[in-house]
Amino acid sequence: MRLLLTGGCGFIGSAVVRHAIRHTDHVLLNLDKMTYAASEDALDTARQDPRHTLLRADIADAAAVRQAFAAFQPDAVMHLAAESHVDRSIDGPGPFIQTNIVGTYVLLEAARDYWAQLPPARRDTFRFHHVSTDEVFGALGPADPPFTETTAYDPRSPYSASKAASDHLVRAWQHTYGLPTIVSNTCNNYGPWQFPEKLIPLILLNALEGKRLPVYGDGSNQRDWIFVEDHAAALLRVVADGQPGATYAIGARQPRSNLAVVRAICAALDARLPDPAGPRERLIGFVTDRPGHDFRYEIDPSRTEAALNWRAPHDFETGLARTIDWYLAHRPWWEAIRAARYAGQRLGNAA
Repeated sequence: MRLLLTGGCGFIGSAVVRHAIRHTDHVLLNLDKMTYAASEDALDTARQDPRHTLLRADIADAAAVRQAFAAFQPDAVMHLAAESHVDRSIDGPGPFIQTNIVGTYVLLEAARDYWAQLPPARRDTFRFHHVSTDEVFGALGPADPPFTETTAYDPRSPYSASKAASDHLVRAWQHTYGLPTIVSNTCNNYGPWQFPEKLIPLILLNALEGKRLPVYGDGSNQRDWIFVEDHAAALLRVVADGQPGATYAIGARQPRSNLAVVRAICAALDARLPDPAGPRERLIGFVTDRPGHDFRYEIDPSRTEAALNWRAPHDFETGLARTIDWYLAHRPWWEAIRAARYAGQRLGNAA
């Protein structure tokens, strides 16, 4: 498969690139704007693999996107490029509107024109896979059933509203123009190469450095967690075997409260590198909750598991252990980010 991937130097996108190069014969064009959260290092050995090409371009640049389609001639598109940090969307929603909504529109129009000119056999097998989030569904109460593919949309933040809008655009381009689109929604991802403003790496690295561990509210907000490499494998299964018009809810059945996640990180790090000053839970500090903080997200992946014969192999404890070990072994990468690009910015967590 010739796969045009957007955002392939981001956290989830780079995991898809790595997985595709290691486990498939796909040829990839990786279109990435290379914003603050992108890392070419995260591509690992794919950087030198002849089946992977990195194109530095903005998905909102119509000319660049159309040229990419014409030159690469993809069999499928996997659209991951997005602004994704909720706190940043609250501080400044403009980039989220531009990238997540306008950028998706530009990409859809380029894909539609390209698809319409394909020979019938290639047109029938072409796919446009849009990767989204469970946050478009709003918040769950303590006793509510988990989100499914048919849950009504109820976004609560500028980020989730922008992703909901992009989901609607993708579905509209199928219903109106016949473009064979697929949407997948997933829960919180974690794992290697995640930018250090997200909850798990932020807490891990702060704990390692003896800094405050900020937790919103009382820490009772709950999230569902999936190891990023499991999500990457599922996404490649969706783009290869998913049906046009379908939605796939991708999760790992691993819900945790934010406070439980923070405590698990502290315990795991204490076991590896004990702090002479005492257990790292002493560093936990509760901070003012962010505006509109959704209480709970959780995905029921049953339909996706059955449709794709897939199930996430990592439980949270195993995935967290792999994540912690990776960060401990890759200090130069995250130390450079915290020193040069992250220092001085407001510390927040992503959950």
